[in-house]
Amino acid sequence: MSALTGLSPYTLRYYEKIGLLTGIARNDQGYRDYTEQDAEWVRFLKVLREMDIPIHEMKRYSDLRSQGPSTVKERRAMLEAHRDRVARQMERLEENMGKVRDKIKLYKQMEKESEAGRTE
Repeated sequence: MSALTGLSPYTLRYYEKIGLLTGIARNDQGYRDYTEQDAEWVRFLKVLREMDIPIHEMKRYSDLRSQGPSTVKERRAMLEAHRDRVARQMERLEENMGKVRDKIKLYKQMEKESEAGRTE
């Protein structure tokens, strides 16, 4: 599962411990026997984590998921709210990136002027 998802075995065990991964079967040797459905869920958990969704929100989402289709509306609302937060953050980052670009441009101009002054 670690190779399939890019999550460390430690992270997978942690997710299982806190209840994000439930119902993982064990084979005859006692090793975890993940299904393709488990792999898809772990990949989605990774997406949530990479989008900086806090673990407690991931747990809430997971708990709702385990309750079945009756929670679809609430799960959608959670994802929409987080999507909106990320969109606002991306806007702020883009604004800040523009300021950094402007400062770099200014410094390059100052360097050119400084070099031109030394050659005269």
